[in-house]
Formats: sequence, structure tokens, C-alpha cells
Amino acid sequence: MPNMTYEEYLDEVTTLIVEKYDVADEAAIKMVVQAQDAEFFVRHDEVASMRNLDQAHQDAKTIFTAASKPKR
Repeated sequence: MPNMTYEEYLDEVTTLIVEKYDVADEAAIKMVVQAQDAEFFVRHDEVASMRNLDQAHQDAKTIFTAASKPKR
């Protein structure tokens, strides 16, 4: 699969969070938006080769894990 556009990549990460971690669409979208606000995806926007399915799986796990940690 060729590299995705930035928007396609964000959609893929969101979909993976929903499918792999049984999270509601709205909650997954919120997680990805929060990660985006925290500049998690800046390099993905700048480096097209980072927008691939393997990286999307890794990022979905990272974002889900971070969002699932208890807030202090």
C-alpha cells in the first residue's frame, strides 16, 4: 500500500483504535484530535514515509495507551 495522505492516515489511526480496542467512534476521534493538538503527528505531516499501515498500528497503540492512563 502506498503512503497515505495526512488525512487518510489520521482516519486509519482512528479506525484502528475503534477496531483493536473496542472504543466508540467519538472517543477514538477525541483521542486522535488530542494527540494532534499535542503535536504527535507533526512528523507524519512532514515525512510522507511515516504514513503507512505498520506505523498506524504503532501509533494507534501509543495513542490508546496514553489516553487510557489515569489522569493525575
